[in-house]
Amino acid sequence: MTDKIKLGVAFLLVIAGIAGFYALHESAAIVKLASVLSGMLLAVAVGWTTEPGKRLFMFGKESVAEAKRVVWPTRKETMQTTAIVIMFAVIMALFLWMVDASLMLLVNKLMGRSE
Repeated sequence: MTDKIKLGVAFLLVIAGIAGFYALHESAAIVKLASVLSGMLLAVAVGWTTEPGKRLFMFGKESVAEAKRVVWPTRKETMQTTAIVIMFAVIMALFLWMVDASLMLLVNKLMGRSE
C-alpha cells in the first residue's frame, strides 16, 4: 500500500513540475526547464524507494551486464553480412520486376493489346 502512495506522490511531482512550467510562462526558459527537471528528478527519487522502482533499477543493472557479455561481430563480419543482405535485396528486386513485367505482358496479350 505504501508503494502505491509513493507512486502517486511521484506522479503528482511530475504533474507539479509540468504545472510549474506553465505557471512560469513569463520566466526565462532555463527556469521553466529547471521546474520540469526538478519535478522529474524528485519523482524518480520517490519512485526509486518503491519495490517496483527497485526492481526496475535491478533490471537496468542486469541489462547492462548482459549487454557487456554479448559478443559483437567484427567490422569485417558486419560488412560481409551487410553486403549479402544488399545483394539479396537487389536480386529479389530484379526477380520481382521480371515477374511483374512478364505478368503485364501476359495480361496485355490476353486483352488484345500489344505494344
